[in-house]
Amino acid sequence: MGRKYYRVKFQFKGETIHKCTRAKDAKSARSIEAKIRSELAKGNWGILEMKPAPTLKDFLSKDFLPFTRTRCAGKPKTRLYYEYGAQRLSASDLANLRITEITGKHATQFAARHSTLKASTINCGLRTLRRALNLAFEWGKLDKPVRVPLAKGERQRDRVLTDAEVKLYLDNCRQPWKDAATLILGTGMRPGEVYRLRWEFVLLNGPGGMIQVSEGNLKQHGGLCR
Repeated sequence: MGRKYYRVKFQFKGETIHKCTRAKDAKSARSIEAKIRSELAKGNWGILEMKPAPTLKDFLSKDFLPFTRTRCAGKPKTRLYYEYGAQRLSASDLANLRITEITGKHATQFAARHSTLKASTINCGLRTLRRALNLAFEWGKLDKPVRVPLAKGERQRDRVLTDAEVKLYLDNCRQPWKDAATLILGTGMRPGEVYRLRWEFVLLNGPGGMIQVSEGNLKQHGGLCR
């Protein structure tokens, strides 16, 4: 999970220099290493100093929420979900911790301190924390991803329909909803993914074909349905 970054390690005046470059390819990492060596030769040891990581509250307000509001502009429920989660985190004991200090243990403590709330409410905060820290890692603000366990006991809303229920529904479903339901049942696509489909995303090939999902959860897993 996540992205890997190149690190540099070399000797300079008897000291071992070990630093993360935030580069994702060897060529960029070598260029950064050359710059570090050059600055050290000039006596600029400050290049090795890292700026202190932001607190969770600052990261949520200045980085995470602006990104989420832009990214989820067309998904108001998702946006409101993360905004509520960020609100709970900003009012918790985690708010003033720097994001580099947060571990899975802190997530477990957060769940314990809010044990009087529903598991779904607790997990809203934890899912927001997980998403925020994953983004911090992707943006190079964390050296490694943080595992954030969720609280147990959350009520699951998923249920598998029986064949009889599927037939009953389709027999009584009007168009165009019948076609949409048939696609959902046959491919596992979400309603929003089906509603955004256009003919240019559909490739028919004799008895089979493929559907390209341009947005949504399936896009994150390849974006093709057969």
